[in-house]
Amino acid sequence: MSLVDELKSAVTPRAALLVLGVLALQLLFITSYVGALHHPEPRDVPFGVVAPPRVSASLVEQLDRLPGAPLDPRTVPDEATARDQILNRDIDGALIVDPTGRTDTLLVASGGGTVLSSALETILTRVEATQQRTVRTVDVAPASPEDFDGLSAFYLVVGWCVGGYICAAILAISAGSRPANPQRAIIRLGVLALYSVLGGLGGAVIVGPILGALPGSVAALWGLGTLVVFAVGAATLALQAVFGIVGIGLAILLIVIAGNPSAGGAFPLPMLPPFWNAIGPALPPGAGTWAARSIAYFKGNDMTGSMLVLSAWAVVGTVVTLVMSSLKRKPGTEPIAEELGTPGGAPLR
Repeated sequence: MSLVDELKSAVTPRAALLVLGVLALQLLFITSYVGALHHPEPRDVPFGVVAPPRVSASLVEQLDRLPGAPLDPRTVPDEATARDQILNRDIDGALIVDPTGRTDTLLVASGGGTVLSSALETILTRVEATQQRTVRTVDVAPASPEDFDGLSAFYLVVGWCVGGYICAAILAISAGSRPANPQRAIIRLGVLALYSVLGGLGGAVIVGPILGALPGSVAALWGLGTLVVFAVGAATLALQAVFGIVGIGLAILLIVIAGNPSAGGAFPLPMLPPFWNAIGPALPPGAGTWAARSIAYFKGNDMTGSMLVLSAWAVVGTVVTLVMSSLKRKPGTEPIAEELGTPGGAPLR
């Protein structure tokens, strides 16, 4: 047999397509991570201004016209309201103007991302200097000393996401991309649910009591972790049920390539380019990171949107998996879809 014939025999068209798919994922990985993270800068950061009426309007206008539009300023009636809005995650910082002196106060929340709070301090220091004023910074929701750059919440959620899609991928590789029937689908989802509970608990305990990296309720983090793992796993099961083994690659595309750089982990959402800023909150890594930081540093405020996003991924993934398992197979579907004990199918060996 010639080398060409041997090559044709060894490399099937399906294998070649899968290799090309992996190459595409590799290039997309590089494009997404470098595109999102190579030049972070604040854009339209929600920002409050507390100042006497005679100066607040002009100050808001001045901040709104800064080059590159780093801030989205708005007037806030008083310092207490500004603090509440920061803790409710409505704004990321606020400037409190002292009408009797020349030193103003900048409120920030490094728990939402130390890079962003540092950027706000730099911007406002420059602005104040043009008015021959100085600024002192007060951190109203400080990141834990054990949480370097506020990254622990992001890494925790990444770990949960990885566990979710790997668990789903293993279930498919070991017993078929699409469950043989609804009963098998329920079993897979049940296994995934149990795995999610254990994975959520393990992550919460590691970052909390064991490492002390994140403050906040261990029970709340456990619940969040369970939902994150199950949402990602259910979505992966659904993609595999629809697209076969290619579904694993699509899960990686959504969760790792698109989701991780847009999650607001290394750089909070206002510092990401518009595309990544827009998609991040709708994907599990972004929704999970936002919720984890809310639990750790913001008294659990402003989590409804993130929890709805994660719940939607979990529900849609579950429904699609169940629906696909109830459909009859077409002749010639991929052989790995046959499962042990499947009626009419040969037992796995």
